[in-house]
Amino acid sequence: MNIAETRRPVAHPAFEGIREARIPALNLTVQHFVHRETGALHYHLASDNPENVFLVAFRTVPEDSTGVAHILEHTALCGSERYPVRDPFFMMLRRSLNTFMNAFTSSDWTAYPFASQNRKDFTNLLDVYLDAAFFSRLDPLDFAQEGHRVEFAEPDDPTTGLVYRGVVYNEMKGAMSSPVATLWQTLCEHLFPTSTYHHNSGGDPAEIPSLTYEQLTAFYRSHYHPSNAIFMTFGDIPATEHQAVFEDRALGRFQKLDERIAVTPEQRFAAPTRVTAPYACDEGDDLTGKTHVVLGWMLGESADLEAMLEAQLLTSVLLENSASPLQHALETTALGSAPSPLCGLEDGMREMVFCCGIEGSEADRADDLEALVLTTLERVAREGVPQEQVEAVLHQLELHQREVGGDGFPYGLSLMMQAIGSATHYSDPIAALDLEPALEALREKIRDPDYLPTLTRRLLLDNTNRVTLVMTPDATLAARRAEAEQQRLAALRAALNPAGEQAIVERAAALKERQGVVDDISILPRVTLADVPAELPRLAYHEDEADGLPVTTYETGTNGLVYQQLVAPLPALSEDELALLPHYTGMATELGLGEADYLATQHRQSAAVGGISVYTSMRGDVDNAQQVRASLVLSSKALQRKAGDQLALMRDTRQTLRFDELPRLRELVAQQRARRDQAITGQGHSLAMAAASAGMSPMARLHHSSTGLEGLRRLRILDRALGTDSELQAFAGSLEALHGRLTAPQQELLTVTEPGTRAELLAAARTLAAQLSADGGSGLALAAVQERRGECWLTNTQVNFCARAYPTVPVGHPDAAALTVLAAYLRNGFLHRAIREQGGAYGGGASQDSSIAAFRFFSYRDPRLEETLDDFDASIRWLLERAPDPTALEEAVLGVIASFDKPGSPAGEARQDFHNRRFGRNHERRMAFRQQVLAISHDDLVRVASEYLVPERASTAVITGTAQRDATAGLREALGLTLCEL
Repeated sequence: MNIAETRRPVAHPAFEGIREARIPALNLTVQHFVHRETGALHYHLASDNPENVFLVAFRTVPEDSTGVAHILEHTALCGSERYPVRDPFFMMLRRSLNTFMNAFTSSDWTAYPFASQNRKDFTNLLDVYLDAAFFSRLDPLDFAQEGHRVEFAEPDDPTTGLVYRGVVYNEMKGAMSSPVATLWQTLCEHLFPTSTYHHNSGGDPAEIPSLTYEQLTAFYRSHYHPSNAIFMTFGDIPATEHQAVFEDRALGRFQKLDERIAVTPEQRFAAPTRVTAPYACDEGDDLTGKTHVVLGWMLGESADLEAMLEAQLLTSVLLENSASPLQHALETTALGSAPSPLCGLEDGMREMVFCCGIEGSEADRADDLEALVLTTLERVAREGVPQEQVEAVLHQLELHQREVGGDGFPYGLSLMMQAIGSATHYSDPIAALDLEPALEALREKIRDPDYLPTLTRRLLLDNTNRVTLVMTPDATLAARRAEAEQQRLAALRAALNPAGEQAIVERAAALKERQGVVDDISILPRVTLADVPAELPRLAYHEDEADGLPVTTYETGTNGLVYQQLVAPLPALSEDELALLPHYTGMATELGLGEADYLATQHRQSAAVGGISVYTSMRGDVDNAQQVRASLVLSSKALQRKAGDQLALMRDTRQTLRFDELPRLRELVAQQRARRDQAITGQGHSLAMAAASAGMSPMARLHHSSTGLEGLRRLRILDRALGTDSELQAFAGSLEALHGRLTAPQQELLTVTEPGTRAELLAAARTLAAQLSADGGSGLALAAVQERRGECWLTNTQVNFCARAYPTVPVGHPDAAALTVLAAYLRNGFLHRAIREQGGAYGGGASQDSSIAAFRFFSYRDPRLEETLDDFDASIRWLLERAPDPTALEEAVLGVIASFDKPGSPAGEARQDFHNRRFGRNHERRMAFRQQVLAISHDDLVRVASEYLVPERASTAVITGTAQRDATAGLREALGLTLCEL
């Protein structure tokens, strides 16, 4: 579509309508407006979707690594002009039916988004968000809480040592514990020596304490102004209604600022450069095979749509899958254990960055890695790439453009994230959304056999803006940083006079008093239980049989895609087979099929489908968590025209998987280990909860031993063991035997497709049915388990993750609803304040997991251990001693209902409905549980807490740094925690 030919949209008088464009592939119209007085931008994505989404973003361009933009993001949400309460953001989480609420700090923008399906709720949240963004109070005590502060170790005792505290400070200590985060930040530091990307926008823990309150407020005044703002909305509320609120609640009080905030272009390099830098690694003394070697190129501007799509195309051609030339080289080289997690294209900054490299290497292999990469690129530039591979990449781009998302992230917000970069850099976000014309132009270009070779040479081989980064492990770096921090604190302590000491004590006391204040939250808008929809939507489906193959079909708006799953019950498996199961599911779509090796199979997958995976779906029985229901699922998605190829690929994946490519198996185990290692610091709270819950039910134990910390420990052992062909052959033989067991049971097919295509897909299913086995046999049965556990896991982290779990009941039990509400009640009323605000952790809370019959407490990126575990216990005492609070109870119930009602994508909701019914959670049971939640009383909460959350039934797990081995000895002894090392 020619955007210049589109008409002007109708606007509120305070706004000027610039243009609108219909995007058929997304089934929406994008409208562009400008606020007449301030120049604020508004992009409205008009859709008939009832889940309305709002976002306001500001260009934020920090000039140092103090984390000013990140700390401001937190502090701005701590009270505003019309809502002068201490914590309106988290309070609104409890008083809302939102489907999403959060805030993001990127490298060059900060955004405040929310979503809701309820009009009243949307209006409430919009009012609070606008006031927070444009009229924040920025109380100095909130800055101290959210950003950083210096306190005495005992806040009221100036004879104790000084310590740094603050939510963002601890968050970034946790974030920068990840070698991958350090790798990326160091690469940017050298690729961008003069622009904002040189700095850590989240904040470097060593520099965060130097940020002053005055610098924070100055940054707010200059950046959080309508002249620097980008509004985005999505859904069925007209743009003019949004604009009336924008004008009335915020924009009408501002005049235009002349300052233009923008990222400056980066200087270009005369020649490639190499940098060697350390990262903290305290996991033992053996640092062999722990070096990262990465090549990073700075490319053109991301706001140039043609340049961005060319970079995406080349990246996919080189790295899309194991058959892609550069990915294949990195996976098969002996120079490292796996491709770097940075491999790919970063197109969210002003200038794009292309990365490739390896991990599990040595510093002296950098020359060889550079040679491997450049030789591979030279071969592509000289010989080109088969046309069918390039066509397959374009197929993937088209599928991505058409897919209606929304699972875990509102669809409208995902579109906004696609467009926000262009808007940030004063370019056209409509073009970034309407990719069809650009894809068609790209399709014409690739017909020229010289196009890809020329592109490879122009973007990479002839591009001198390249940095080779060698990141080496340093076993003493963490200790040196800790010592440097102690020296800074000691210098501060030595410079304090009695008045300075008293000021620190008084501020700590004032902050504690502020954190304990019970605000008048009646000034905040709210929804009530009267606003809760009475019914959950019931999805229609058809059940057919295609020559003995049961087929369930959901017809819904998939925008030309078809989603299909082959589902079969897991058979009875031995302990050894269960240990192999996660390896099997992780590898099943990465191996060869029949006569085709894995490289040919990867090409086939790219041409046929937009994604294919194998996974296990397990849940405890609705009435007995000691009994497990489990399925093996082969899932894929494809464009409608590819449905036949999709089913044929699924059939062959189920029937003809091969395990004779031993080097490939070795590569895949190394890659699995690398991915799991990288996930620890980001998923530490989930891993701690899995460890604490492992004695609650057989499924909980299996989760910990397969995908939890115990599973990672076993994976590391396996990775070290597969050193010879004989060991690999034995591993391959075990996988092949397991495959034979898994393909035998009767299967069924789930299809989610556009209305009117069911008959066509049923015909294809009949062809499939004739080629699938259908044997009977017993299903998976796991030994019952219910035991107390206590574990302390040591890993490479500067912060802690704590969990405590109690055995409870499955979802079918009458107490499951009360326990679910109890988790929200404790989080809202006690845990958030104690663990996050007062304790300084990035997060903490509780949840009832009825699938494993466990109630779990957790903390995330936490500076404390024993004190947090005490807070878990204190929250129970707080509840038992607390008088009934109808408002707090209603807020907890609202939170639970909102989580039930959160929409997914059309295909995601259909898949969820199908699997819910298979596991005994049909619509009637879910509605009954919903009614139980709505009927919970304060007495119910007290009763279930008294019955289930008792000390003698508690299991505990913590994850902490290797350096804390000695410091945690007393805690381990007191709680009976077993020391566990990865």
